[in-house]
Amino acid sequence: MSITTKTGDAGDTSLANGERISKAHVRVEAYGTVDELNSFLGLAKHFLPDYEREIIEEIQRDLFRVAAELAKGEKYVRLINDEDVEKLTKYVHYYEESVKLDSFVIPGETIPSAYLDVCRTVARRSERLVVRLSKDEAVRSDIVKYLNRLSDLLYIMARFVEGKHLTKVRGSQL
Repeated sequence: MSITTKTGDAGDTSLANGERISKAHVRVEAYGTVDELNSFLGLAKHFLPDYEREIIEEIQRDLFRVAAELAKGEKYVRLINDEDVEKLTKYVHYYEESVKLDSFVIPGETIPSAYLDVCRTVARRSERLVVRLSKDEAVRSDIVKYLNRLSDLLYIMARFVEGKHLTKVRGSQL
């Protein structure tokens, strides 16, 4: 079986529920940007320490669920919920214990932090697109919360991996 179906040659695509919509639809842009974020995270994790790599892989699995729901495949996945958002919040607090944030940051001080900063900006774009989609169609608020918290986590994690920390707190991992 070929992945070439030619069904999208006219500029439309199928959602997970079989509905056909334009590839220019904000829904397609939203889940496509979540996919882009997932791909950049896949790149970033190769430059990260083990613990951060584990967190990123967990997030990548979550992002497959986000993208599936945005593609109207909610019946195929466990939906992102408050528990997932709280997990990210705990990670943010974990890094806040050891990162000194006292000035603006110019991205790119180290390769790992630069990749995480790219991921952060793509997460923010994903969030904006999901909010835009929610103005016309029903979108669960948990998705927006998750993407918002994720961008916070990627920012603080980038600062951590570039060495802007006071002390490492590895003993108190989540």
